[in-house]
Amino acid sequence: MTQGIEQMYLYFQKNKTQFIHNSVMEVAQNECYIELSSFGDLARYACAFREYPRRVYSQELDDLRIISSSFALANTLLIFYAPMPKIGRYVSYQVKGDKEICDIVESTKNISHYAPIVHMESEISPLPVKSKKLSDQFHPIQVKDLGSLARLTYDPEYPDESNLTLYTLHQKDSWVIGYITSLEMDEVFYNFNYVKLDFEPSKHFLKYQGNLGKDPEFSNTIEHGFSYLPIIKIKTTPSIFGF
Repeated sequence: MTQGIEQMYLYFQKNKTQFIHNSVMEVAQNECYIELSSFGDLARYACAFREYPRRVYSQELDDLRIISSSFALANTLLIFYAPMPKIGRYVSYQVKGDKEICDIVESTKNISHYAPIVHMESEISPLPVKSKKLSDQFHPIQVKDLGSLARLTYDPEYPDESNLTLYTLHQKDSWVIGYITSLEMDEVFYNFNYVKLDFEPSKHFLKYQGNLGKDPEFSNTIEHGFSYLPIIKIKTTPSIFGF
C-alpha cells in the first residue's frame, strides 16, 4: 500500500507541470471598446436616474479625443465611449419636459446631474485590446415582450442596487433592445436578454407602470408615477453581444 502511494507521489512530481497546465483555465483579460451613437448616449449612461453619476474619462483613441465610462465583467472591461465634443470638468445631464440637455461644463452651479471627468494622458487601464473572440461573451436570449424585459431589471436579491440600463443595437435587418444579466456558478455566464423591434428606437427612455397593468412605451418625457429605464444606443454591433 505504502509503495503504491510512493509511486503515485513520484508520478505526480514528474508530471505536475502538465497537471497544473491542464487543470487551470487560461483566461485572457481584455478591454472591449464599444462606440455609442452620440455623446448624449454616453451622458445618459453615466448620469440618468443615478443617485451618484459614474466617473468618466477622456483619452486619445485613434487620434480622436473620446469620453468614456466602463463596465467590468469577469474578464473583460467594457468601455462605452463617444467623441468628446469639448473640454471641461463635468458631464452635465438633465431632462426638461421632452428635452434632454447634455453638456460638458466647468462647474456644478446649476441643478443637474454631474459626472466628474478625469482627463488621461495614458490609456485608462493596462489591459490589452483584443479584436478576436473575448473570454466573456453574452448569450443572446429572446424575451417575449417589453413588459417582461422591464420586469427583468428588478433583482429581488439586491433591490437597492438597481442597474436599469437597456441597450439597443442593430441586428441584421432589425433592431433589438436588451438587458444584461449574469449567472454566477463556478464561472460567470452573461446573458443579453433582448426583444426584437420593428423600428429604430429614437427616444431616450422606456416608460413603465406595470403595477397598473399598462404596457411599456418609449418616451422622452419624465412624469411622476412611472418607472423609467434609460436606453443607450450602440453605434455598431460588437461581437461580444453574441449575434
